[in-house]
Amino acid sequence: MKQLEFSLSRWMEGGGPDTDTVISSRVRAARNLEGHSFPCLASGNETGAVLEKISRAASGQQDLSDFTYWPMDELSELEKQALVEKHLISLFLARESKNGALMLRRDEAVSLMINEEDHLRIQAILPGLQLEEAWREAGRCDDILEAELEYAFDERYGYLTACPTNIGTGLRASVMLHLPALIMTGQINRFLGALSQVGLTVRGLYGEGTEIIGNIVQVSNQVTLGQSEGEIISNLYSVIRQVIEQEQNARQALLDKKRADLADKAWRSLGLLKHARVMSSQEAIQLISDLRLGYDLGLIKETDHKLLNELLVIIRPGCLQLLAGRELNNSERNIERPVRIREALNRRISESSA
Repeated sequence: MKQLEFSLSRWMEGGGPDTDTVISSRVRAARNLEGHSFPCLASGNETGAVLEKISRAASGQQDLSDFTYWPMDELSELEKQALVEKHLISLFLARESKNGALMLRRDEAVSLMINEEDHLRIQAILPGLQLEEAWREAGRCDDILEAELEYAFDERYGYLTACPTNIGTGLRASVMLHLPALIMTGQINRFLGALSQVGLTVRGLYGEGTEIIGNIVQVSNQVTLGQSEGEIISNLYSVIRQVIEQEQNARQALLDKKRADLADKAWRSLGLLKHARVMSSQEAIQLISDLRLGYDLGLIKETDHKLLNELLVIIRPGCLQLLAGRELNNSERNIERPVRIREALNRRISESSA
């Protein structure tokens, strides 16, 4: 049986526009096959037939030759948890799908989720503010598969989906943002209210139902019906540009008033990340956020976005245990976490001095 090995996803490698505020951009298209019940209503035999159809449509496609196929029932719970933590699959696919599977591109920028809430979820995730580029990546796979499969589509309503809020384009676009200055200056509630007024929703680091920790939020569209894919992308991009400007203004105001305090917090965070021997996940996320702000403000140079993104993922329980090669209880994870952080920091120092 194949085993999933930990690797850096493309979005974790940093780069891309506005990476000092935008961690990643993600686009996901929901599709279902004509003539089949939605997965939540389908029998095991029917979801098995859907899996076979989609797998057959994808096999032999030259443009999909660098994808690896992973049936969910062949992955361990730790492997599935790690994929969720890297934002490559949904929690639904990991825990609740029948005959679920993943097709993952080698660079982990594109993933195809089979028998999730819908028969097919096509996702692309890239570093920085690259919504149009992410849609092109997802759209390319969508076109390939649509040429081989008959999607459930209505001339009036568009693509038919299990959740009514996805009907239409079936497109969900989201941006992961680091907004420490808006949160520190108390402007975040006004920001959240303004976004809801323009049809956007804000969630925590791991999507629906998760709290905002480490000053990281996900902003995504709520409406998919009555707008084209281009309009959804353009509207979200326009709003995110305004958010970036507000965050940058708030950062400059903080820098003008509290430069020494911000530098002290960044350097203290680096010190704890380097030398602590016991650390919880929540503490680590906050320290990484403080270090990231110091780096983005030019107050500290002993890091980069690639390292910060890697740290953000390897401290999570699933990835941490996958790297350790064994299951760990909470106390063991709190001891293993700083070990992995130090390894990543030391590797970065070695690469910088080489």
